[in-house]
Amino acid sequence: MEVLHTRGQASAAEVLAGIPDAPSYSAVRALLRILEDKGYARHRREGMRYVYLPKESRERASRSALKRVLSTFFNGSVDQAVAALLEASDKPLTESEVNRLQGIINQAKKEGH
Repeated sequence: MEVLHTRGQASAAEVLAGIPDAPSYSAVRALLRILEDKGYARHRREGMRYVYLPKESRERASRSALKRVLSTFFNGSVDQAVAALLEASDKPLTESEVNRLQGIINQAKKEGH
C-alpha cells in the first residue's frame, strides 16, 4: 500500500521495484489481489497490464488502521496506546511535540472526545 499511496497508482512491476527486499513478482501480484479482495485497492486495465490504485487516501486508511490497532491491542483505550507509544520511543519528546500534543488534547476536550 505504501507504494500505491506514494505513487498514486502502480503496476505490479512498479510495486515490485518500489519494495526493498521485495518478494517475487508472483507474490507481489498475489498481494495486490488480496489487497483488492479486502477492499484496500482497485485496478484498471491499461493495455496488457493492470494498474492498481488505493481505494482510500493515506490519511483515511491510516485512521482506519489505527482504530483497528487501538481496538485489538489496547481495548479501545487511547491513554494506554499513547503511553505505549511514549514508552516505545527511542528519544524523549521535544518541547514542541509536547506543546502540539497538549493542543490536540485541549481541542479534544472542547469537542467532547
